[in-house]
Amino acid sequence: MATDSTTQNTPMILVDGSSYLYRAFHAIPPLTTSEGQPTNAARGVISMIRSLIKTYPNSPIVVIFDAKGKTFRDDIYSDYKAQRPPMPDELRLQIEPIHRMIDAMGLPLVIIEGVEADDVIGTIAKQVGETGRDVIVSTGDKDMAQLVTDKVTLVNTMTDTVMDIQGVKDKFGIPPELIIDYLALMGDKVDNIPGVPGVGEKTALALLQGLGSLKDIYNRLDEIAALGFRGSKTMKQKMADNQEMAELSYVLATIKCDVELPFNALELQNKQIDKDALREWFTKLEFKTWLKDLDKAPSIDGPNDTASNLDGQATASKSDIEVQYDTLLDQASFTKWFEQIQQADLVAFDTETTSLNYMAAELVGLSFSTEVGKAAYVPLAHDYEDAPEQLDRDWVLEQLKPWLEDETAAKVGQHLKYDANVLNNYGIALRGIVYDTMLESYVFNSVSSRHDMGSLAEKFLDHKCVSFEDIAGKGAKQKTFNQIDLEQAAFYAAEDADITLRLHQAIWPQLEKTPELVSIFKDIECPLVPVLAKMEQTGALIDPELLHAQSSEIAAKLQELEIKAHEAAGESFNLSSPKQLQVILFEKLELPIIKKTPKGQPSTAEPILQELAENYELPRIIMEHRSLSKLKSTYTDKLPEMLQKTGRIHTSYHQAVTATGRLSSTDPNLQNIPIRTAEGRRIRQAFIAPEGYKLVAADYSQIELRIMAHLSQDQGLLDAFANNADVHRATAAEVFETTPEEVTTEQRRRAKAINFGLIYGMSAFGLAKQLGIARPEAQKYVQRYFERYPGVRTYMDNTRENAKEKGFVETIYGRRLYLPDIKAKNAMMRQAAERTAINAPMQGSAADIIKRAMIKMHHWLADTDLDVRMIMQVHDELIFEVAEKDLDAAQAKIVDIMQNSSKIDVPLLVEAGVGDNWDEAH
Repeated sequence: MATDSTTQNTPMILVDGSSYLYRAFHAIPPLTTSEGQPTNAARGVISMIRSLIKTYPNSPIVVIFDAKGKTFRDDIYSDYKAQRPPMPDELRLQIEPIHRMIDAMGLPLVIIEGVEADDVIGTIAKQVGETGRDVIVSTGDKDMAQLVTDKVTLVNTMTDTVMDIQGVKDKFGIPPELIIDYLALMGDKVDNIPGVPGVGEKTALALLQGLGSLKDIYNRLDEIAALGFRGSKTMKQKMADNQEMAELSYVLATIKCDVELPFNALELQNKQIDKDALREWFTKLEFKTWLKDLDKAPSIDGPNDTASNLDGQATASKSDIEVQYDTLLDQASFTKWFEQIQQADLVAFDTETTSLNYMAAELVGLSFSTEVGKAAYVPLAHDYEDAPEQLDRDWVLEQLKPWLEDETAAKVGQHLKYDANVLNNYGIALRGIVYDTMLESYVFNSVSSRHDMGSLAEKFLDHKCVSFEDIAGKGAKQKTFNQIDLEQAAFYAAEDADITLRLHQAIWPQLEKTPELVSIFKDIECPLVPVLAKMEQTGALIDPELLHAQSSEIAAKLQELEIKAHEAAGESFNLSSPKQLQVILFEKLELPIIKKTPKGQPSTAEPILQELAENYELPRIIMEHRSLSKLKSTYTDKLPEMLQKTGRIHTSYHQAVTATGRLSSTDPNLQNIPIRTAEGRRIRQAFIAPEGYKLVAADYSQIELRIMAHLSQDQGLLDAFANNADVHRATAAEVFETTPEEVTTEQRRRAKAINFGLIYGMSAFGLAKQLGIARPEAQKYVQRYFERYPGVRTYMDNTRENAKEKGFVETIYGRRLYLPDIKAKNAMMRQAAERTAINAPMQGSAADIIKRAMIKMHHWLADTDLDVRMIMQVHDELIFEVAEKDLDAAQAKIVDIMQNSSKIDVPLLVEAGVGDNWDEAH
């Protein structure tokens, strides 16, 4: 049958129904009808298909499921998929309803005995693609990547990601045509494909990238050792011994693209919807909202549907928008709005509470927006005098819980991690976080503005929001949200939801212009939200008595230092008074004035005192006093006061603060506890493991130097890390022209200062100062370093030039770090920006790497039977509580995940320690 031009211009959509089935069943909490029929998988599958109909209104959508019984692969290999547990009864009962609803929706439903759904999809995709028509395969199955061509693309509806040829290369490191070889080498635990023993992801990639296909590898076995990956010298024998298994795995992993179809794939088309049949099933399964859709629209969720577009393409106008904000005080109005929420593709959502402390915050109300200018506020706990009667909080949360926990119900918010933590206090696990406007803005440009709602609304929408102070007041008399007049509170809350939706529609299209930034958002920042929320909810255990004792000791030490300072000054004075200190240092003791304040007074700022402390006693005493005083007020005094009702401290991690992508934390700030001082280490000793557990601290070793090796592609650095050499000793050998064995401790220390100093853009002058040597000698070290590592100098020079040209630098994964001062006329500002240009890609890449590891760790922790909790992240370190019985297995897995979550051109090394407290474990 010839296809007309209209049909030919629309892609054919092939839905991996079996993938949908299991993902929906496991993603959505158990749901049943009033008669006990399970419905979670049915709701999830049909919801995802409805979404596809909206996205591709003119395309045929073909749904393919596995048939019952064995396939040809079982005949080839009796253990194929043998370890898979039988289908749960709760899922089995939903298959027939799902099939019947798909059929009633007018979509071709394909099930062919003796082959898997993958094979049917592969065959249809091949036949249709060869005619020149685009094919989109909707699946979450990585094996399908082998089908990708210039005409066949994969779409994952649950993560909203698209994978074309380049996408496959980016994700796997190899093109689609080598995916089968990749699976054959590695094997597949899910399908029980054996693979080659001892070949993991890293080794498989090294073999394929170095030698080519599986066939090429077996033709070039003698060349494996020269590839230089770990284990390459013994890999030839392993490959030879397991050739039969590898070739069997290749056959098992190959999607069959020549299945005999009982129809012409080119003629597949959607049929007329059978509304009566759908009505019957929607009634039986109690899908009430979808029932109403049948009566009000010509097609279910078709092109005439008025719900918001999931991707927010229609940018909100910056001009005044007429708004309609509803306050929902009774069940009827709530139910009406909730129906709109359930049928919308994307809902802006926000909570109003009594506190910014998520552990103590009580829920006062909820707001929602489904389209620009329209929002609703559900008050739950306004308790001022004469407050109107409101809906029962427990009842509202009971109604909302399935939607809030539905992974397929897409939500957008502003800083949704906070809302997730608040809801967790009420037994609700917020899922379906697809967008977050704070993170969208941060990924778009981390330094262009603050990322709070007020700042973003003014920047992107030219709109000034009602501020919290406008309705609650300021200072000691500021009201909490439950005390605010409902009329004012309702507008404020509804506006939050409305503006969030508008911000998403304004920012997202700008992000989409740069695929790398979309990837940073979708693959790193957004998936990190539930990871951080879980860590925050878990918290960390501390020993308050140990901290009280340390506070007393520090107090005594501070008194001693104060007496010493008075003796050095020859008189008593207030060590905390800059004015008195100024007089003592620069008038009485006549110390050199290094820098003046804007008012012309000698500066006593910390960097100035640090410099003076190198040569003078009193500044040295002042610096020690300041350091200890800060430790006492920030940690030893304060940490015990931060204990929550859980008996733990619960920090807040911030994703949208630092310019480089690194996380920061507050209440308490975990990132600033010193590790090089005895006092700092004692504070870490107060972070303890519960009884029966140990703390495991896993730290990336020299990660920024390894990233420098990757970015610069300097052969000397690459070789040092590839050979697992002591890179500081190797650098010392190069710079001091000796052998690694003859490098002295002092030479290694100097080489370490050079390695790290150059990463931070340190000049020869700065290096001389740090090492306490003459500037010409330091200059000689730097010059020799660049002679030995010419790739580093080339990288630095190119980075500065590119930064000046583009105005930004990038991490390995494409995060952009803008440099507003890179062309500044002020030399100091410009040079500072140039130093940042060198260091930011390394700091930012290190941040991306540990975030990716945390996401993978989170998924592993959700699935493992081991008793492990991830409790803290500090710089390049992750800290875990691990049951003593699971220590060895958990430690090995933690290291494995951290080392293998990201791939760069040198090995990522993770060192893990164990102890009863953080200091012991580090």
